[in-house]
Amino acid sequence: MLARLDFIHKFVPATKSNSKTTLLLLHGTGGNENDLIPIASQLSLGSSMLSPRGKVLENGMPRFFRRFAEGIFDIEDIKYRTNELADFVKAAASHYGFDPNSIVSVGYSNGANIGVSLLLLHPRLLRGAILFRPMIPLVPERTPDLSAQQLYISAGLTDPIVARNETENLSRCFENTEQQSPSTVYRPVTRLQQQKYKMPRSSSTERSSKLESWRSKDACVIAPEQLQMR
Repeated sequence: MLARLDFIHKFVPATKSNSKTTLLLLHGTGGNENDLIPIASQLSLGSSMLSPRGKVLENGMPRFFRRFAEGIFDIEDIKYRTNELADFVKAAASHYGFDPNSIVSVGYSNGANIGVSLLLLHPRLLRGAILFRPMIPLVPERTPDLSAQQLYISAGLTDPIVARNETENLSRCFENTEQQSPSTVYRPVTRLQQQKYKMPRSSSTERSSKLESWRSKDACVIAPEQLQMR
């Protein structure tokens, strides 16, 4: 099994004996396995942490999958890298002895995107996900059932990279996977709760056109609730 632990990574054992959750930390472009450990240690006190470094290099900066340009992803590479990461997580669970049924991903930007891909292509791998500045990396051939997962999305109102409609589209995608409306928060904001809005019409890109085949419904932004992590 050691041969499959082929990501540079850091594993931090749980410091609380009753903590079953393992946080899978997925950094952004140019980051590494150390970036998210400080914030993750505050998200779930005492939980173990598994933090891999992305294998793809873009101008020397680690990422989890290739892209052709900003916001234009290499779909085949996403699928390959997502499967590769899923295999690594399963092997790490066996090697380090943490519960494979209690993994929650914490991803930022590129890391959040591959976290979304894990949810869509390997829906049983994660119990939940905390996604900072995510986009829709791909649309799966089959819609997974994510009704058992808890999801939290954080995004910016004036983010120059991830437009608000990208976050709204992702929220709708999760609703269409039989997942209840994910907790979503935009910053800066004082309070957003049960605020309804209509989805804007998608652009003509391949990714957005595929989204049109997903069941149309209103999205809902709700005040974030704490994930139940023990």
